[in-house]
Order: sequence, then structure tokens, then C-alpha cells
Amino acid sequence: MDKPVLLDCRHVWKLYGANAEAMLANGRIPDAAALAEANVIGAVRDAHVQIHQGEIFVIMGLSGSGKSTLVRCLSRLVEPTAGEIEFDGRDLLRASEAELIEIRRKKMGMVFQQFALMPHLTVLENVAFPLEIQGVDRATRRESAQKVIELVGLHGREAYYPRELSGGQQQRVGIARSLVVEPDLWFLDEPFSALDPLIRREMQDEFIRLQNMLRKTIVFITHDFDEAIRLADRIAVMKDGVIEQIATPEDLVQNPATDYVADFTRHVARAKVIRAQSRMEPATAERFAGEVAHDATIESIADEVERADAPMKVMKDGKVIGQITSRAVIDVLVGRG
Repeated sequence: MDKPVLLDCRHVWKLYGANAEAMLANGRIPDAAALAEANVIGAVRDAHVQIHQGEIFVIMGLSGSGKSTLVRCLSRLVEPTAGEIEFDGRDLLRASEAELIEIRRKKMGMVFQQFALMPHLTVLENVAFPLEIQGVDRATRRESAQKVIELVGLHGREAYYPRELSGGQQQRVGIARSLVVEPDLWFLDEPFSALDPLIRREMQDEFIRLQNMLRKTIVFITHDFDEAIRLADRIAVMKDGVIEQIATPEDLVQNPATDYVADFTRHVARAKVIRAQSRMEPATAERFAGEVAHDATIESIADEVERADAPMKVMKDGKVIGQITSRAVIDVLVGRG
């Protein structure tokens, strides 16, 4: 990935226990057995992560895998036991408390599973609240809040109180509140997991729409692989505090680095993640029935390619880079090859 690195995390550990720091003395790298013997919990173990500008980076794993702890370390809501974290070229672990507060107020946005809206404030007042904390004048903060409210689709509900909104609408208020400061880095910790499945799907669609407009740098936590593959540019899979693999959704499914990742992705519908470019062949046909984008998923092009009476051109940057046949699509759909 050739985009600049916004957040660089190296050798980050978060250990809990009486002898936590001693476990890492003299460059020691304890394994799970050594930690257990010392009665120390390895919530995050030797994590390496680079988040690139403009990408959606998803961290996923089962409950207790360390994903939320890692994100809290990245924002220093939790102090790492060891490691290095650079944010926009700045050593985050050397920042003072006052500097951290300023960074979180102006550079980072955060949305959590609990909406944490203030019940005595209206939608407009909730969204404008971070700007009020910054000392922004009333007219300016209301104008900024109004723009973001319209962006997330809540126009007309500015005077509502949280109790008058649905769960999905409350989550939109939380998203708007985190966006109003125009953060460089946006952390979302399972923001949709408390929502009903239909509303959750709608919120994912809304999230994709917002990202297409805003191009934020996003770290998104989920335990739902279907949600991850819909949203992610890259995914980190965690287990017992360790990052097992970082890859695109397609690479995770096709080239799992460990048995755990293979098990984790075993039941994912391949057609949702495999893209045309991965199943194309040289463009040798005398006639083509049409064209598809190189990064289109097999699921999205299956009907069109299967019904075609000739191969389809695979296009990238306006050029033909190969062809895809109905046989290639069917192979993916039935799990062949």
C-alpha cells in the first residue's frame, strides 16, 4: 500500500498482573505459557500495525482476543506496558496529558458500542458538544453541527432528545458527534453490534456512503466477519492478544497464514471477497460480451457473467487486463479450485 502511514504501532504490549513490566525486562519476549506461569494476562502481545491514510483498517477477533485493548492502547486511553506508537510522525507515548487531551479533541474521533449521548441535550446540542468543549463560539459550533447532522441523515431531528430516537438514529448522533471535530483518525469500537440486524445493515450502508464522501482514516473493531469484509480495506485477526495475520479480506480467505485464521474464515462465502482480477485469464477471446471492473467481487458480477455468451473483459484504469469466464465464476460459487 503506497499511502502514507498515519499511525505506526511497533512491539506494543499490554500486560496485566503484579509482575507485568518485569516480564519484558532485557528485551524478553514471553510466550503464553510464561505469562500464565507468572499469573500475568497478555491482553496485547508484541503487536505491529501500520494504519495508512484514508483506509478502513478492521481489527477483529472473538471476545477476549485483545482487539478493544489494542485500540485503546493506540489512542492511549490505556497505557501500553511497552512498545512504540507514532501518530502522524509524533511519538504518542511521550505526549503529555495536556497534549493527549488536545490530540483527542482535535485529531481523533471515537465511537463506541454504547451511544453515551447526554439525555438532557438535543441532537444538535449533543453533536455540537465537542466543539463547545473546545471553546468554539455558539454560532460556529451550531453551524458545524448542522452540517454533520445533515451528512448522517438526521435533518429535521435537530430538536429531538435521545429518548425520542431509535437505536439507529442514536448511533447516527454518536457518529455525527465524533465527526464534527473533523478528526484525522477515527476509532469505532463495535459501533453497530447493539443494533438489530436490519438496522445494522442500514448503518453499514450509511458508513460506506460516508467513507466514500469523507475518506477518513478509520480503525474499526468488530467480531463479525461479514461486517469486516463489507467495510475493510485490510483486516487484522487477533487471538489471545496476538495479531495472527494482517491482510486484505481476499488474501485472508485465500491465503490464511495460520490454522486459526483458516478456521476463522472457513465458512465465509468466497464470492463476497474474491475479486475478478483473481480469477481472470489472459484476454484472448475474439469477442467479449461486456466488461467488469478488476476489483468487482464475484458475487456482484456473477449473474451478468454467467448469462453472457462470451467472456467479459476485466478493466483497470480504462485498460483491458484480462478476461473472466462463466466457468471461473461458477468455480468460485461452488468452491472449486
